[in-house]
Amino acid sequence: MILVERSAHVMAPVEAVWDVVQRAEQLPAWLAGVRAAEVLSGEGFGRRQLVQAGRGAAHEAEVIAYQEPTLIGWRERAKGAGARAEARTEIYVQLTPDEEEGGTIVRLIVVRWPAGPVKAALLRLGLRRVGADLEDSLARLTDLAAVG
Repeated sequence: MILVERSAHVMAPVEAVWDVVQRAEQLPAWLAGVRAAEVLSGEGFGRRQLVQAGRGAAHEAEVIAYQEPTLIGWRERAKGAGARAEARTEIYVQLTPDEEEGGTIVRLIVVRWPAGPVKAALLRLGLRRVGADLEDSLARLTDLAAVG
């Protein structure tokens, strides 16, 4: 398992940030590496969505954590030729109201279970990029939520 997380303070209320992060169609606007996303079925916990990565890979995702308006998490599994069933990624977005400064503390967490030791080694080499992508995502989310 490989875990990467980043946090940021967003000068917008929890509800405004939640409105952005809980809508699948908003993922390309703020989550780095996502080109398109659509809901396949359901709402809230158990919702199924298709997430298209910037590199063309499609991931079917299921919402596995949903506590409005503070937590959403989904599990992605690669689809298509060559996809390994044991490889998966979980992404969590945790929102906490900032009582002292106002706004919201946003915590993005990515947990990856690579398909085998070679993939694990490659993922470890790319940890800086994953961290940079999370920081980029937080900056984009800050802009979107502040505009509201």
